[in-house]
Amino acid sequence: MARDLPLLLLDVDGVLNPFAGDQCPVSYQEFQFFPGEAPVRLCPAHADWLRELGERFEMVWATGWGAEANRLLAPVLRLPQLPVIGLPPGPFEPREKVPAVAAYVGSRPVAWIDDALTTEARAWAEARAAPTLLVDIDPAEGLSLAVVRRLLAWSQGLPSPTDSLRRRQQG
Repeated sequence: MARDLPLLLLDVDGVLNPFAGDQCPVSYQEFQFFPGEAPVRLCPAHADWLRELGERFEMVWATGWGAEANRLLAPVLRLPQLPVIGLPPGPFEPREKVPAVAAYVGSRPVAWIDDALTTEARAWAEARAAPTLLVDIDPAEGLSLAVVRRLLAWSQGLPSPTDSLRRRQQG
């Protein structure tokens, strides 16, 4: 079933962890996952939002956190273990995500939410034949309900897998 769903690529820092604000947003909690580093800010409401998105998308981590996202964040956000796109070892430039994302995504429909979408990411998205949605996130605010609604509406506008199969069989 999941292979029939569009992909949703999730970044962590800036999207689920609004690190760029001076203070922790009101509805967030801080977690000291990495001693000696800034706390990670997570919003309990994201658990329900992400679960709802998981009904319409196959969610995938597209973050420098790698497998640590499953180990540290998934339990807090009540998420299952998600696939992880293998990115270059950090630190890396945001544009360096594009080749790994392109290889992982292939020709599937995809929505990618990130706080550091680059001109390379936009060029890749523009050149794709498959439906592609890039969603910029303000790293001081993080994921919002408006973005979740936008993603859900976008997914509803996609052709169903049976529609695509029917077109291939007729063509």
